Amino acid sequence: MSKVIMKRIHKMAAVIAFLLIVLFFVSSLMVDIFGDYVAIAQVKQAILYSVGFLVLAMMATGISANKLYGAKVKGALAVKQKRMKIAAANGVVILIPAAIFLADWSAAGQFDSVYWTVQAIELIAGATNATLLGLNIRDGIRLSHATS
Repeated sequence: MSKVIMKRIHKMAAVIAFLLIVLFFVSSLMVDIFGDYVAIAQVKQAILYSVGFLVLAMMATGISANKLYGAKVKGALAVKQKRMKIAAANGVVILIPAAIFLADWSAAGQFDSVYWTVQAIELIAGATNATLLGLNIRDGIRLSHATS
């Protein structure tokens, strides 16, 4: 596959991952503030069903970066790679389990202090990942302008 196509795949996957994270965050926050329990449960189910797309976008971003730049990178690319590793770990350790938990508990109507604590943790972790991916997109744009 040509480098031009690989760069396009990388950019698209990164933007899709970023937009999904922001969409999950905003929809959770808005439904928590303005929605009823039924709406909250529906949003949590939709997020859970959509997590697979986010995982695929994150994987495509990482794999395409590896193919473009290799495993041994320096400078800004190393910083971007470190951010991606943190975001991936955050997703696997916090966000995916939280999405499962919140979907299950909201479907059962269990909106207790445990639910809201997990919801708060998920929002913090989601905001963290949005920030990390946003910084990576910013740095990717800067790098592409520096090399062109």
